[in-house]
Amino acid sequence: MQINNPSPALYNEDLAPAEDRKWGAFSIFNVWTSDVHSLWGYYLAASLFLLCGSLVNFVLAIGIGSLVIYALMQMVGLAGVRTGVPFPVLARASFGTFGANAPALIRAVVACFWYGAQSAAASGAIVALLLRNPAMLEFHQTSHFLGHSTLEVICYLLVWGAQLLIIQNGMETVRRFQDWAGPAVWVMMLILAIYLVIKSGTFSFGEEIPQEVLLEATRAAGVPGTPGSFVTLTAVAATWITYFAALYLNFCDFSRYCKSERDLRIGNAWGLPVNLLAFCLVAGVTTTAAWHVYGEVLLHPDQISAKFDSWFLALLAAATFAVATLGINVVANFVSAAFDFSNTMPKHISFKRGGVIAAIIALVLYPWAPWETNATHFVNFIGSTMGPIFGIMMVDYYLIRKGVINVAALYDEHGEFRFQNGWHRKAFIALIVGMIFSSILPTFTSILPSWWGTYGWFFGVAIGGGCYYLLRASDR
Repeated sequence: MQINNPSPALYNEDLAPAEDRKWGAFSIFNVWTSDVHSLWGYYLAASLFLLCGSLVNFVLAIGIGSLVIYALMQMVGLAGVRTGVPFPVLARASFGTFGANAPALIRAVVACFWYGAQSAAASGAIVALLLRNPAMLEFHQTSHFLGHSTLEVICYLLVWGAQLLIIQNGMETVRRFQDWAGPAVWVMMLILAIYLVIKSGTFSFGEEIPQEVLLEATRAAGVPGTPGSFVTLTAVAATWITYFAALYLNFCDFSRYCKSERDLRIGNAWGLPVNLLAFCLVAGVTTTAAWHVYGEVLLHPDQISAKFDSWFLALLAAATFAVATLGINVVANFVSAAFDFSNTMPKHISFKRGGVIAAIIALVLYPWAPWETNATHFVNFIGSTMGPIFGIMMVDYYLIRKGVINVAALYDEHGEFRFQNGWHRKAFIALIVGMIFSSILPTFTSILPSWWGTYGWFFGVAIGGGCYYLLRASDR
């Protein structure tokens, strides 16, 4: 779509509706292989698998959760295909031409934080491999810089630079990287799983792991209840759905480049329900095989690779973890922050400059490593506001506008989406109400029951979206 006379404060070539659409079903599929196949994704998948208690429960809980994820991603993905615009521009329809910067910056803050955290995780996998060499181990123990070992700093800078190189070549390079990385990671994961299953001599689903050991190992996953119980299974499904909260907002950053709705549907079908079930199964089976081999519940894959006697397998594992983590960083963090920062000042910040800003913030944060401190709770608190934002945007697009948006008006500061001087008061009222129930009350008070936090994102979507719909009733 050609935009005539757009407002300079709202437009640049990167934020304009996508015209060169080359992403087919395979590329969309690899968005998801890149997004979920990370060190944290593996940990969560393996934890949830073991907490299901049996293969049948696993298929029910993770299967239902993955179908819900598919449905939600289809909703925002279709909006991206039909309008061709990225998340911060789509948000203008509900939050106002300038008010959209608020949800965009919330998303950007979360992206920058996790960009640094994932970069550190990827570099950590490389460090773990290098420490097998006695000279590298000595260097690691004796040389320090910026509060870390010099070896850690060097590996972090290498990973940091590699990601910056990918994003600086534009979204087409992102697509090519994902199309290579997604299948490569799958192949290497299967090799590692088969190796451990053969070495253990058994293929099981974790029922033999003592419950107290299992609960202690999976405590950080935040799933309450006894493994296999109804309470636990519903929490497993909810946790799995909530894990993708950030991508529900900015998946349109990718789907806008999709060739057709059919390609989107096929790519999402294979990349979400099918891929997610398979990934969780492989993670779970690998973890249970490692239990038989090493006598420990090793939910972090780098813990497993550290025990390999073979240098080749250790190298294979390190490469897998590094590439997988680069993939999720580019998809979930880098691209989103680049568009979000660009949206604040389109005249001065392009997509590439937005990516550089995100990378610099992650680099500045590295000496303090806030992802290893209580700052994680702050970022999770900020991230929980994504539920109300998603609810408001989807209610606006599907229920208020019936899936039809005047795309040209998204770039007109005096047009349909100006609302109150570029800010939509009703959307922000709904956002605040949604935040109260999704973030503020569960975090800072004991008014709500203890289980509320597990389903906070859902309450945010329902309450924020419902409040917005009621407030807009007088406009129809």
